[in-house]
Amino acid sequence: MISFFENLFEIQKAIHQIIFSWIPFSFGDVLYILLGIFLLYCIITSFKKKRRNSSLLKMLVSINIFYFCYQIFWGMLYFQTPVIEKLSSKKEPTVEKAKLLSLKYLALCKETRELTSQDKNGIFIIKDLKAVQEEILYQQTKLPKNISDKRACEINLFKPSLFKNIMNFTGILGYYNPFTAEAQYNSQLPPSLIPFTSAHESSHQLGFAREQEANFVGYLIGIHSENTDLRYSTEYFTLKSLLNFIADKDPEFVKSVLKNYSPSMKKDRAYEKAFVLKHQGLLDDFFGFTNNLFLKSNQQEGSVTYSYFIDLLLNYEEI
Repeated sequence: MISFFENLFEIQKAIHQIIFSWIPFSFGDVLYILLGIFLLYCIITSFKKKRRNSSLLKMLVSINIFYFCYQIFWGMLYFQTPVIEKLSSKKEPTVEKAKLLSLKYLALCKETRELTSQDKNGIFIIKDLKAVQEEILYQQTKLPKNISDKRACEINLFKPSLFKNIMNFTGILGYYNPFTAEAQYNSQLPPSLIPFTSAHESSHQLGFAREQEANFVGYLIGIHSENTDLRYSTEYFTLKSLLNFIADKDPEFVKSVLKNYSPSMKKDRAYEKAFVLKHQGLLDDFFGFTNNLFLKSNQQEGSVTYSYFIDLLLNYEEI
């Protein structure tokens, strides 16, 4: 049954890419806006006694149709064979292994960062975003066959979200729209986050539903790339993930690694921190809570626990 939905996903993905790729804006976001307006209309009219039953019925039918389509197009993919079972090594992640790997990626980040461009303040900037997107699509074809036998996306369907101003306050960096096959990203993010976020969302486009598996496939897409912007963003994300895994177990080690960031990396980190602090608030807490519930309801760890990515990473690297 899961194999059936995997094949169905490949068909609908190809059709949706052809239909929606020519539209310059996020058509999926427009659909969400129209659905929101319709549901709001149903809620308002339900307060009128004569139209209460019909409005509530319309709302319930619409929600059920939306949820049914979501499950058909996307939800069933959460039950695919986990990527960890496709790796030859299945060892438990340890702090010592994570430390060794974090030192490796610190050195890689320092080296790659010197090959990238920066603005007048020394902050990383993306030289050519379209080139990054095309490189992601190309790297999809180079994924190890034992991990992904999915059909690579041949059409560029990366689009900036229409909700970017709201996303700034939610902690959401990007998302995949299963109804249009569009990979959305927040164009107002610090530039160091955008290339890997795009690689992550492109992993969803491939058909990897679980968040941490999309992180891992995004890592495989970016880590060997010739595009320095994509490679740096991927190496930097990997380093931060490793340090987050180690932080509560050996905070002194994490502090020592942060001190050894290159001057350019320290500026990128400060810029990211300033962005997060500027947009923290109740909305961020609310979306963090709802995202945690969503992940757990779809066969995944909560949003706070990201050890599965580290598990995949350490087993892949075989440290």
